[in-house]
Amino acid sequence: MRAMRTTAALSAVLLATACGGTTPTETTFSPPASSSGAGVPDALRFTAKTLDGRTFDGTSLAGKPVAFWFWAPWCPKCRSEAPAVKAAAAKHGDVAFVGVAGLDTEPAMKDFVRSTGTGDLTHLSDHEGAVWTKLGVSSQSTFVFMKPDGSTLKASGPLTQDELDGHLRTLLSR
Repeated sequence: MRAMRTTAALSAVLLATACGGTTPTETTFSPPASSSGAGVPDALRFTAKTLDGRTFDGTSLAGKPVAFWFWAPWCPKCRSEAPAVKAAAAKHGDVAFVGVAGLDTEPAMKDFVRSTGTGDLTHLSDHEGAVWTKLGVSSQSTFVFMKPDGSTLKASGPLTQDELDGHLRTLLSR
């Protein structure tokens, strides 16, 4: 019952923001909220199911630069930026790209991945919004770039190829 209320609340917030656009883009990395045990940021302490049915442990990303892409299958902004995300992931092999899908059924999520050609990325099925909530995301399309130290930068989409590459350069800078 609690999960249904959480899902309903997240869905209401995300639908109210249509396809995103109300979250301002951060321009500097925010320090990690906190870390506990073995230097793992709290934001990475989650497990989720991938669209191909595997269990994904967020702590496996600790110490790596990560680009989280929060999307919904019906979002035209998300669909329009998929080619840029695919190209950026191919260009920046030193960054872990994780798609976080929500607000629809798993078949619709799988169809989005197939039709956009983004199947080489890890995609999480987050229909309850747990990962969205954990990383403070309230609308799609949103990116959360996380440095190895756990500091983050949020950017609302759609992002062009140049904008995405710029954020990734910042992510990889020391």
